[in-house]
Amino acid sequence: MAKTGQDKRAEAGSDRKKGGLDGIAAMLPKEGSAKGGKGLPPVHLWNPPFCGDLDMRIASDGTWFYEKTPIGRIGLVKLFSSVLKREGDNYFLVTPVEKVGIVVDDAPFTAVELRLADGAEGHTLNFRTNVDEWIAAGPGHALRFEEDAENGGLAPYLHVRRDLWAKVTRALFYDLVDLGEERDIGGTAMFGVASRGEFYAMAEASALREFS
Repeated sequence: MAKTGQDKRAEAGSDRKKGGLDGIAAMLPKEGSAKGGKGLPPVHLWNPPFCGDLDMRIASDGTWFYEKTPIGRIGLVKLFSSVLKREGDNYFLVTPVEKVGIVVDDAPFTAVELRLADGAEGHTLNFRTNVDEWIAAGPGHALRFEEDAENGGLAPYLHVRRDLWAKVTRALFYDLVDLGEERDIGGTAMFGVASRGEFYAMAEASALREFS
C-alpha cells in the first residue's frame, strides 16, 4: 500500500528526533534542487502543512542554535538557510511535504563584509552575508534603516530575497556613514548612501548626529 502524505510526515518527524541536526539535514532538499539543477530550492512554491516547531533559533548576531547549542558547522547553516521561508512574522524550514517553525530574534541573515566597486552606474555596495552569499545593494536588494531600540542609533538591513533580510553589522554601518552623502529629497536634505543608481536615505541630514 502506498504511503500517504500524513505517513511520510510522521516518518520525517520521527527521523528528525532520532537523527538530531544530521537527521534534519537529511530531510532537506539540497541547493541545486531547483528546476535545471541550479540555485536555491524553490521554497516560495511550496505550501506544505505545518508540522510543529523545532528548538532552533537564529540570534540577533546571526548565530544559529539548535537545542540552545550553537551550530558550528557552516555547511549545515548554509543548508538550513537555503530552505528558510517567512510567512508574516513567522519563519519556517520548508520541504515539499512539511514545514517546521524556528525562532528568529531579528533578521535571519547578517551582512558581515562590504566591498565598494565603481562602474557605469556609479558606486555599487557589495555585501557578503554570514552564509557567504554576495549581494549588491540596488534594485531588488534595497537597504533600509530603522531606529535601533536596543543600542540606539540606526540599524541597517539589506534585502536578501523574498521576505528575508540581513542585518548589517555595526562596524559596516560606520563604513556606510563614511560613504554617505547628502541629497535633496522632496525639498529636505537627506543623508544616505547610493548603490547601483539607487539612493537609500538614513535620516535627515540635520538630525544625523542624533544617531551617531
